[in-house]
Amino acid sequence: MTPPAAWRAGFGRYVGRTLVSTLYAAEAHGRDRVPTTGPVILAANHTGYLDGAVVFGLAPRPAHFLVLASTFELGVGPLLHLTGQIPLEQGHGDRAALTSALAVLQRGGAIGIFPEGGRGRGDLAQAEKGVAWLALQGHAPVVPVACLGTRATGELAASWPTLRSRLVADFGEPISVTRQDGIPGRVRLERAAEEIRSALAQHVAAASDRHGIELPTDLPPDVWD
Repeated sequence: MTPPAAWRAGFGRYVGRTLVSTLYAAEAHGRDRVPTTGPVILAANHTGYLDGAVVFGLAPRPAHFLVLASTFELGVGPLLHLTGQIPLEQGHGDRAALTSALAVLQRGGAIGIFPEGGRGRGDLAQAEKGVAWLALQGHAPVVPVACLGTRATGELAASWPTLRSRLVADFGEPISVTRQDGIPGRVRLERAAEEIRSALAQHVAAASDRHGIELPTDLPPDVWD
């Protein structure tokens, strides 16, 4: 899969920022922690439909997000293509999508990813290994991002937050994954994935407390039922 053109992410960030800043009381914290140049991965928790737009729009630099391929089949599909997002098939290691994302990192770009693999509580109780693979192969630091306020307990996964409600994207300290030699590749990947998951879970919990925005306590029924 050919990586999307860099200009698309720049255009998309403008669209995302306009959307969330116009419709909501959107806040970005810790933007100075995101490296301004070179490859970087923005790894965020995932609770609601607007998470991508919030992190995408409030990030200090353009990023190409890995988005579920099924989302491209909806009405927003053309916009996702236009803004340089990368379709990802869920349920297995989508090598084409990961290779495209790796190419973005290799040209010094930014990739956005939701390690949980889908919308849920957003507490990072579990995470997929794709973010670790990209960090190791792309020699890229991982910036944990807490996305808060996009879904309250009891709301559907596809619902939008109430207009003018408070949305927060909190960017944490970059994580430099240690590439350990002398161990099997699978073990190296699993250790890196757990290192990232644990750091992101801690950042999300701390940001939730700091900003006074609770994570939803349920699983969204239209995704998990």
